[in-house]
Amino acid sequence: MIIQSKQVWVSSTFIEAQLEIEDAKITGIYPYGTKPVDKDYGEDRILPGMIDIHCHGGLGFDTNDANHEGLRNWAKGLTQEGITGFLPTTVTQSEEVLTKALINVTEVVDEGYEGAEILGIHFEGPYLNAKNKGAQPEQFIVTPDVEQFKKYQEAAKGMIKVMTLATEMDPDWALTRYASSHGVCVSIGHSGATYEDALMGIANGANSMTHVFNGMNGLHHRTPNLVGAAMRCRDTYGEIICDGNHVNWAAVNAYVTAKGRDYAVMIDDALCAKGCEPGYYELGGNQIDIRENGSAYLHGTDTLAGGTLKFNRGLQNLVEKALLPFDWAVNMVSLNPARLLKMDDRKGKIMAGYDADLVVLNRDYDVVQTYCLGKEML
Repeated sequence: MIIQSKQVWVSSTFIEAQLEIEDAKITGIYPYGTKPVDKDYGEDRILPGMIDIHCHGGLGFDTNDANHEGLRNWAKGLTQEGITGFLPTTVTQSEEVLTKALINVTEVVDEGYEGAEILGIHFEGPYLNAKNKGAQPEQFIVTPDVEQFKKYQEAAKGMIKVMTLATEMDPDWALTRYASSHGVCVSIGHSGATYEDALMGIANGANSMTHVFNGMNGLHHRTPNLVGAAMRCRDTYGEIICDGNHVNWAAVNAYVTAKGRDYAVMIDDALCAKGCEPGYYELGGNQIDIRENGSAYLHGTDTLAGGTLKFNRGLQNLVEKALLPFDWAVNMVSLNPARLLKMDDRKGKIMAGYDADLVVLNRDYDVVQTYCLGKEML
C-alpha cells in the first residue's frame, strides 16, 4: 500500500512524500507523485501515531475492571483520536483487584485485539504518599515493597513499563532501584517529595514525573519541591495533562519551555467516562463526577480525579492555547513517549523501517484516518 500527502512529518518538518507500507512497516519513503497511490491525502497532515502512556480507561471501561471486551472496545476506540499505542493504567486498589487487572491485560494481548497497540502497563499506585493521594483511595495505599512488586510484574508477564511511585516513601529506595534496573520507568508522582527528595529518587533510578503540577507540592522560589525538580532536571521525563483544567496554559508553557522539546510528555489521565456523557462514575471504588468542563472530580468536592480529553484535541491545545512550537507539541505526543518506553527504534517517527503507526489530521486537528501497524482503523 502507498499513501501520500503534501504534508508528511519527517524530522521535525513537513515534506511532500509518499509512504510505502508493507507488513506493518514503513518500507520506503519517496517524493510525492513518484508511484501510483492507494490514497492521496492532499493537504491533510500525516503525523506519527500518538502514544498515551497514562490512561485509566474510556468508553465505560476502566483498567481495574479486568474485563476483556471492555479493554478491546477501548483499544479500538482510541484510534478515533489518533492514538496508535497506549499503556492501560491502574488505580490504587487491593492486591486482588490489581492482580486481576494485570492478568486481564496480558490475556487480551495473548488472545488478540484490534486498534491501538497495548505497549505495556502503567502501574499507578499503590505505592503513593497518602498526603498527595488526590483521588486515589487512601485505604489501599501501601509502603513500597520489592517482593510484592515482583508478584505484580509476574502477573503482568513483564508488561509493567511505567510505575508511579512516591520515591520518598520507598525505604532505602529499594523498589526504585529494583524497578528501574529491570526495565521499568519509575515516575515520581502522588508524592510529597521536596526538591532534595526528588533528586535522591532520580539518583536511585527514577526517570520521570507523573502528571506534573498535580498530585505533588507546588513550586515556590525558596522550596522548589517536585515541580521545581521536574522543571530543573531536564534529562528526566515529565507527563503533563493538557485539558486546560488540570494545568493553566501559562503553566503548561512555562513547564514545557523549561523541560525542552525532548522530555515533556502529554497525557490525558483519561477515565472510564471518556467518550461518555457527563454524570456519575467510579474510580478505584470512589464515586466521581464528570462535569461539563470534561474533567472528573471526587463526588461533592473540587478534587480533580482525571479527565476525558481526546488526544487530537490535546495536540491542538498545545499549539493553539499553550502556544508551543508545533514540533515540540508533536514530540510530546509521539517521539517523547516512545523514548521514555525505549521503543523509539521503531515508534514515534515517520521513517523507513519504523512501524506504520500514523495519524492523518486536517487543518482543524480532526482525525481523518489512523493507521495502526499499517492497518486502516476508521
